[in-house]
Amino acid sequence: MEVKVEGVHRTVGKPPSPHQLIPPPPPPPPTTPPPPPPDLTTFRALSFDCYGTLLDWESGLASDLHPLITLLPATHPFRANPALAVARFNDHSEHLWHTQPKLAYNANLTESFRLLAHEEGVTTLSDETLHRIGDGPGRWPAFGDTVDGLRRLGKFYKLVILSNVNEANIARAVAGPLAGARFDAVYTAEAIGSYKPSLENFRYLFEGVRREFGVDKEKGELLHVARSLTADHVPAKEVGLRSVWIARGGDTPEGYGTGGDYEQLRGEGRLGFEWLFQTVGEFADEVERQFAEKQKE
Repeated sequence: MEVKVEGVHRTVGKPPSPHQLIPPPPPPPPTTPPPPPPDLTTFRALSFDCYGTLLDWESGLASDLHPLITLLPATHPFRANPALAVARFNDHSEHLWHTQPKLAYNANLTESFRLLAHEEGVTTLSDETLHRIGDGPGRWPAFGDTVDGLRRLGKFYKLVILSNVNEANIARAVAGPLAGARFDAVYTAEAIGSYKPSLENFRYLFEGVRREFGVDKEKGELLHVARSLTADHVPAKEVGLRSVWIARGGDTPEGYGTGGDYEQLRGEGRLGFEWLFQTVGEFADEVERQFAEKQKE
């Protein structure tokens, strides 16, 4: 039909359909399912860093530094935030690792305490205070998830400790805070003659598990589990050892604890861990899940 409106001719017909006005959206692209998590069932042994991973190194050390901290002025940063004292103490301890690699860890702790006190102008430290910090690793507490997680992991793997602590302290820790967990071997810096991150400590580990359990790192049978990035994960990547990061909050800017700056080390390409869990308990959960799935196949 033709109509005339104010001199303009128009043809009037059916209005366009809504589908002609608004074209339908294109179909969504096909989605690719996320890859499954890396297989944890192929390993035969787990090697663990102990302090910071299994035992609460930071809170234990902060408690033993308390006698020094209380001698400082009320306005001192250590009074408000003992974690700063722990970090500074660790600076001294790591320096001694490199300069005196054969110094036993209890002596390392005592000397680090002396250095920190001297730095803060404190010269009156009792022998009892010094002895207590040297023996601290033998009584520092386990994280709440540690013993149960180790019990569950021990159903599937050999469990080995690779620690910078001296023989006497690690023996007390295994019999005390870690009682209830089973370890098949314990390798210490005192026995090795150097401290992590020395690659010699990891070579000692590889030889030990091969000799004692027939576990071959070159065949991918050993997995390292640790909190510290600088002492464990950086050297693990250097020697081609697969690893799990037990972050315990260290993956956040406000994360408490020592062991290296995650963002910096990641940006430098120095980290190679394939799994990240916040706790040993969460790691054990995933291991149990994977073994259960494998049994269904």
